[in-house]
Amino acid sequence: MLHLRLITPPDRTDDVVHLIEGTVGTTHLAVLPGAARNPAGDVVMCDVAREAGDELIGGLRKLGIDESGSIAVETIDLSLSHRADRAEDAAPGEGADAVLWEQLADATHEESTLSATYVTFITLATMIAACGVVLDNAILIVGAMAVGPEFGPLAGFCTALVRRAPRLALRSLTALLVGFAVAMVVTAGFSYFMDAVDLFTHDALKSERPNTNFIYRPDWFSFVVAVLAGAAGTLSLTSAKSGALVGVAISVTTVPAAANAAVAFSYSEYKQAWGSTEQLFLNLLGIVLAGTLTLLTQKVLWARQRERTAKSQRA
Repeated sequence: MLHLRLITPPDRTDDVVHLIEGTVGTTHLAVLPGAARNPAGDVVMCDVAREAGDELIGGLRKLGIDESGSIAVETIDLSLSHRADRAEDAAPGEGADAVLWEQLADATHEESTLSATYVTFITLATMIAACGVVLDNAILIVGAMAVGPEFGPLAGFCTALVRRAPRLALRSLTALLVGFAVAMVVTAGFSYFMDAVDLFTHDALKSERPNTNFIYRPDWFSFVVAVLAGAAGTLSLTSAKSGALVGVAISVTTVPAAANAAVAFSYSEYKQAWGSTEQLFLNLLGIVLAGTLTLLTQKVLWARQRERTAKSQRA
């Protein structure tokens, strides 16, 4: 269940209440006239089944409540109420399958912004991965994958494509490309420093490296895993199961590939650098393709579910 807390202008309150009462899957409606001070207005609260949340939020935005008042949405972890149970039963589909597009757009907007924190995280992750490739240490590679924040911009780009939001697409693409560019440049400098203090060596990079040589040897499995991880990551975002994102992060070799390319370039190992760059772009392509197709599929299936529910209610 979701809990909505709204601030509405007094002249819009009746319309808001009518919309809530007419939306299948809502309950626990409460109206507090004149309770809001900034902005001034009425406070309207209700609970709604997750699978009906996107429809209700869309209706509220059409009424202009997001501009003239406020729409706040919270996830209810526990609701002991027979009315809530009946509301969830009446709502179309299953809550785990529902996509809250406004929530998704808001989450990916924050994760897709080119900020100092984002650049720091991706740079640190790439430097950790650089240590992993030189030492042929799989544990460091996995750690670098978990630290890397690149899935946020990738999810933002997929969302922007499905919602036809060019600004979000540009913001996400900028964060992704600039973030990796800065991380690789800094990592190349880090490699020079580590070589100067005899912690990195050319021979270590050129060795067979059985645990990490896959990073600069892309194949079809790289693309297949990226596609599967992209679909899983997108589903974890839309179903609010963020714990799965850790598994997604350590399934793709975007950050390690960027790190290997930077270190190989610093040692003039251009063949390795090119192979790692191919690995990087192959993974990015697979994630974007899978994420976009997953969101499109969810959008189509959920629209059909709503149509079937509407027809059954009319019948």
